[in-house]
Amino acid sequence: MENWTTRFTKAKMTRRSFLKFIGGASLGSMAVTIVACSTEAAEGRVPIDPDNPSIVRDDQKCILCGQCLEACEKVQSVYGYYDLPIKKNIICVNCGQCSLWCPTAAITERDDIDKVVAALENKDIHVVVQTAPATRVALGEEFGLVPGSIVEGQQVAALRELGFSAVFDTNYSADLTIMEEGTELVKRIQGMKDFPLPQFTSCSPGWVKFCEYYYSDLIPHLSTAKSPQQMLGALVKTYYAKEKGIAPEKIISVAIMPCTAKKFECLRPEMNSAGVLHGKPQIRDVDIVLTTRELARLMKRKGLDLNALEDAAYDRIMGEGTGAGVIFGTTGGVMEAAVRSAYYLITHEDPPETLLNLAPVRGLQGVKEATVTIPGVGPFSVAVCHGLKNSRVILDEIQAGKSRWQFIEFMSCPGGCAGGGGQPRTSLQPSDEVRQARIASLYRLDGKIYKKRLSYQNQKVQALYQNYLDHPMSELAEKLLHTHYTDRSKELSVKRKFIKRDTT
Repeated sequence: MENWTTRFTKAKMTRRSFLKFIGGASLGSMAVTIVACSTEAAEGRVPIDPDNPSIVRDDQKCILCGQCLEACEKVQSVYGYYDLPIKKNIICVNCGQCSLWCPTAAITERDDIDKVVAALENKDIHVVVQTAPATRVALGEEFGLVPGSIVEGQQVAALRELGFSAVFDTNYSADLTIMEEGTELVKRIQGMKDFPLPQFTSCSPGWVKFCEYYYSDLIPHLSTAKSPQQMLGALVKTYYAKEKGIAPEKIISVAIMPCTAKKFECLRPEMNSAGVLHGKPQIRDVDIVLTTRELARLMKRKGLDLNALEDAAYDRIMGEGTGAGVIFGTTGGVMEAAVRSAYYLITHEDPPETLLNLAPVRGLQGVKEATVTIPGVGPFSVAVCHGLKNSRVILDEIQAGKSRWQFIEFMSCPGGCAGGGGQPRTSLQPSDEVRQARIASLYRLDGKIYKKRLSYQNQKVQALYQNYLDHPMSELAEKLLHTHYTDRSKELSVKRKFIKRDTT
């Protein structure tokens, strides 16, 4: 009697019919043909380095369906777009989209829950945590709530129940990022900083790594501002440690993120600025990153039901956020937040209503463009890309000398952080309907729930500058909140050029 693999080979099924065919098959019966090949570029799946800090694959669950290839090659334009000079190298931007497309959950984030549990059980360690904007509109899905349910206060309550000594809001450092990145943008526009236009955003670590691999000649366009996660991490072990009288080496800093690439980002060698400032470079700014999915698993392990928790508040010292900070979680949000503050930094006036609801950069179109007018600057052209395939058109135009933009937001994941690789798996393939529900809630937080919508109005950020950093891009701010990048192009030779813009 023929087994299922023989029949599949003879039938030459399409990927769709294959997935339908194996729907009722046991994973155990399939695993024998694919076990022990996790790093091989086997037909039907992407290779994954065993040392990848972001994602892992369980070969017992892999069915060679090709969905990970679909995500990596056709959505992100990573796999298949390079030749490797060294055969064993594996190119990965750590975005984790493959984990959302995998129908059997063979590909998942690398699980770091045990590290967090061990830290929380160590009474000699002060464990703090920060939560990204997009997690508060997605975590509820893991507890039976509809996509886009806002669970900000309940998430904070869960983290306090788990035993964290302090709970911070990454919205706070998103506002801080806007102050630093916006100031840098103004300096570039006014010719005060020796870096070219257009300026690229730098808060998406998957995008940054993509640029380092495929467009390393454009690295000078990247904002030097760290991501909100890494800015807050640096401040936890300097500003917060000083305020609380805690030795930085006694602090473990955890981040709850919608993004698997954040696990890679916190391990970048240069992300130890707090340690360098203290003369202890072994200290990391952020120690552990958990995805939204991991937080849900940790809560369930500890018997916590999100629905049964009453709202709790963030710690005040780094817990205030504005609407500008919360829309970092959606495609176009960083751009909109930055334009609001850039207007103020240039004119010293609050932006008009049109810039508080910048419709042309909203929505799920793959590439979006807008022109805004800022007194003293004139027409100011911006662009927004989400999903790495879409970024290639913009980047190729810049390389060809055809850029018409002053500022460009790039996000690795479709939908931005709301569709991040560490978010709850709700459908196969990930759907725009779910992404849009999460995004709509982020805009609701910005426009209807949060009292302030402008990053420069964040009083805790103002206090940080007054009491510690002095001003945006000060000498200390440059040391703690800014970074540099790595030319990774030598690790590959470009194999394919992408030439068509996806406008869906």
